[in-house]
Amino acid sequence: MTTAVLIPVKALTDAKHRLSPRFNQAERQALARAMAEIVVKAAANLPVFVVCDDDEIAAWARSSAAEVIWKPGRGLNGAVREAVAELGAEGASQVVVSHADLPLAQDLSVAVGFPGVTLVPDRHRDGTNVCAVDPAAGFEFAYGAKSFQSHLQEATRLGLPVRVIDDRRLSWDIDRPDDLLTPSDLRPELDALVDAAIGAQVSDLNPHRTQTSPDTDTGTETETETEREST
Repeated sequence: MTTAVLIPVKALTDAKHRLSPRFNQAERQALARAMAEIVVKAAANLPVFVVCDDDEIAAWARSSAAEVIWKPGRGLNGAVREAVAELGAEGASQVVVSHADLPLAQDLSVAVGFPGVTLVPDRHRDGTNVCAVDPAAGFEFAYGAKSFQSHLQEATRLGLPVRVIDDRRLSWDIDRPDDLLTPSDLRPELDALVDAAIGAQVSDLNPHRTQTSPDTDTGTETETETEREST
């Protein structure tokens, strides 16, 4: 194993609370799973590992031909750090860490092959959607607010060269209702994904619609990048 893809995925019951103005809980879970499946496919021929602490996610990962790295209670940064180290110990010379909520992802291999750190920021250049590192580099992950800048600073601290890729597909993650408003040329693709996942197109959804089935979520939504795919 030379290059591996690592996808942290949180429990579906905790997925995408900030989409509740558009989707009920069952719909959010279906959409989160559909996006994760797209990211797995975007790894193509690279070996895929899912780091998680949820039995349902572990079963889904195995059914998707991915291997499971079980990291209960670590949080996103801790889980990714430990999983990357394990993959390095098993022979990986590069690990591509990708968030699971990239509905337009097609090819994660664009992050492969650079002798340093490759970062794919989100379209706001705030978060880090994809990060490729050498496990031996001792890179400290810092997912959360402004993680893109934090990861640039970490690469500088380690004296590692950095490659930044602004990929319009990999930079498009789905966290909030306005993230569903993709550029017109990509909208049919997202419509098809949503239709397949929940049986409705984005353009058919009323942004102020009420939920059509009971939603068991409680509490105030304070999800950050640190939490959105945490394990």
